Amino acid sequence: MHIQHNISLKPYNTFGIDVKAKQFVSVSSIEELKDIYTSSAYPKKFILGGGSNMLLTKDIDALVIHLNLKGKQIISQSDNEVLVQSLAGENWHEFVLWTLENDFGGLENLSLIPGNVGTSPIQNIGAYGVELKDVFHSCNALNLETLEVETFTKDTCEFDYRNSIFKQQAKGKYIITSVMFNLSAKEHILHTNYGAITSELQAMMVTEPTIQDVSKAVIAIRESKLPDPKEIGNSGSFFKNPIISKSEFLKFKKNFPDAPHYIVSDKEVKVPAGWLIEHAGFKGKTFDNYGVHKKQALVLVNYGGASGNDILELSQLIQETVARIFDINIEAEVNII
Repeated sequence: MHIQHNISLKPYNTFGIDVKAKQFVSVSSIEELKDIYTSSAYPKKFILGGGSNMLLTKDIDALVIHLNLKGKQIISQSDNEVLVQSLAGENWHEFVLWTLENDFGGLENLSLIPGNVGTSPIQNIGAYGVELKDVFHSCNALNLETLEVETFTKDTCEFDYRNSIFKQQAKGKYIITSVMFNLSAKEHILHTNYGAITSELQAMMVTEPTIQDVSKAVIAIRESKLPDPKEIGNSGSFFKNPIISKSEFLKFKKNFPDAPHYIVSDKEVKVPAGWLIEHAGFKGKTFDNYGVHKKQALVLVNYGGASGNDILELSQLIQETVARIFDINIEAEVNII
């Protein structure tokens, strides 16, 4: 392992924010991770995965440990089920493509989500009607107190909408080292009714879609709406879609009858945050070298040279404006550092 000093983290976060790490090291095994984590030479430590779900607002006065654990494998396979495992440092989209190359179904709707596999359970990533928990089997995580690797099942992960135990009581106590998925091997169940997947498949002239076709449709939709982080700094959806009570929704619907919504339960309704932000006047709005993406109001962008605080202040302005106009609070999906 090679410790570097005063390293820019710009290449390691999808927003492209240029902050510095006091020290930086990349680890490629659990043993290396244990060794560096127990080192008394670096009392402050900061774990960095794919850098896709964070906004860095300041220099990191600590040893930044970049998780570079690589590897994926088939654990077991039956007629219609297959267990596959990926180490935490694998790129999420490349892992999804690998499952599709093997004709394993379940992750196709989650194509092109930025980040690494290890961070996917933390916020229970989701897109186009599918959430990680739908295909999750278990994950291994290093307990930072005992330095033992523990296994978390779907139940013990306590998944919720963009949430898990790793964002709540287990936050900062574990490092996810690998994730196992329960996928279909033959009789794939397609989820094509959410968003524009059906119309995109029709445009592709696909009448009997495969899981690969669904992935291609999702990729096309995402590319048409979302900027490539390699070209424009962003972290995907910055805000969660708010879930409000039915009574709150009825009041909201009375004032904004054309607003889209999704029934969550008998008591709760989800309102698209993108619609709220767009109708608050922020879609496509620019502030010097940062702003809100012109095609997707959920995405805040760094056009080059913006600071993390610039993006943070914009997000707070959006939250305040949405709350004033619609009386609905929207929460950031990304982690503010």
